[in-house]
Amino acid sequence: MQLHDLIDRSHRAFQEQSAHAKVILLHPRSRYRSTLVAHLIHSTDTRVFYYAMGPDDINLQSFLAGITHDLANQYPTFGRHTNILPQDSDQKFDVLLDAFTRDLAEIDNGPCLLILDEYDRSDSADDIQRFIEKLIGQLPEHWKLIINSRTLPRLPWVSLIAQRHAVLLEDDFLIKNDFYKTETEGTHKLEVFALGPGYVLMNGQAIDSWEGHLPRLLFFFALDRPIITRSEICQAFWPELDTDQAVNVFHVTKRRLHKALDMDVLVHDGGYYRVNPDMSIHYDVVNFVSALMDGRDENEAKRMAAWQRAIDIYRGPFLQGHSDNWIVDRRNDFRAGYLEALTEMAHVRLDAERYEHALGLFQRALAEDNTREDIHREVMQLYARLGRRSEAAGHYQRLAEDLKKEKRQPAPETQELYQNIIS
Repeated sequence: MQLHDLIDRSHRAFQEQSAHAKVILLHPRSRYRSTLVAHLIHSTDTRVFYYAMGPDDINLQSFLAGITHDLANQYPTFGRHTNILPQDSDQKFDVLLDAFTRDLAEIDNGPCLLILDEYDRSDSADDIQRFIEKLIGQLPEHWKLIINSRTLPRLPWVSLIAQRHAVLLEDDFLIKNDFYKTETEGTHKLEVFALGPGYVLMNGQAIDSWEGHLPRLLFFFALDRPIITRSEICQAFWPELDTDQAVNVFHVTKRRLHKALDMDVLVHDGGYYRVNPDMSIHYDVVNFVSALMDGRDENEAKRMAAWQRAIDIYRGPFLQGHSDNWIVDRRNDFRAGYLEALTEMAHVRLDAERYEHALGLFQRALAEDNTREDIHREVMQLYARLGRRSEAAGHYQRLAEDLKKEKRQPAPETQELYQNIIS
């Protein structure tokens, strides 16, 4: 096949997948990722902004100074919110994020791509990784972020994919499983379950010698990203301790983790920690997200089976019973994927006129997240379709009372649906 045909295929795959995600990673294994970047820069269909990470991008302050300067050369008024902030390292993270997002939002004439090239130059900068992770969740609607990197960026790709924020592209191939290359390597077989209370099996036997909950949670934290730094671990687990104290507690926790599994679970390599490649890990979270991706694939012949597989794998909220900030964030990410699977399966049942089954699926979704007004409307409509209008009205009234406690009212479309049902 000719090179230009391969590039065209890669570009078509990019166009198809970028319609459904906020961030697209051109995977380090891609052969044509840099050629695709050049192709995108010269595109006339979308407004493209380009920034190549440089050797000075060693912290968030230098990164923001560099990117606002370069983007201002491409759009003269860019940076007017970010640049008025005091240029010091103590500037609040959320203030910087809000200002940069506002600068992006003001470029509002059509779809926009922000390409971060040579992203691996920022691998060692924890604050840049955190900034980009939070930026993905707050990108204005008309923006997409493209990352080109020679290494797999230190971002929580599995959870980003679960909430439909990210895709990983290897040329024209969408990566749909084993996102960090941890499942097929190694001789020590582990089965890891985080959807629910969280437990680990080794050779079919449950690990119960953790010496507290921290070693077990440290293991789950290490599975969240391709690699992690010690400072990331300390910030997530012991933010109230000074650096020396946090490092000491970390090393104690790591030793207990290694003792529980009778091997070096975390290996240190080039300044980063990662899960030992001698371990072959089958992780329910990865299987869950892979099932979601199969369900989202319109060309997948067994989409309904994929949605059902995702529903079956989800045995409960991520690490149920724990309330650490990073756990709550991931719990919300995976819950979003579970709700997607339930509602998609419910719509399949609706199309087949299996209304009671669809109603049960929507009710399961509300049992997981009672704040989704769109799902409340689905339930009301189904009650009405089944001739159970009094139950539809009662459902609306309970919703209105719950919202009243938060000093809110149902959305106008919910109120209109209620009026139509009772009229």
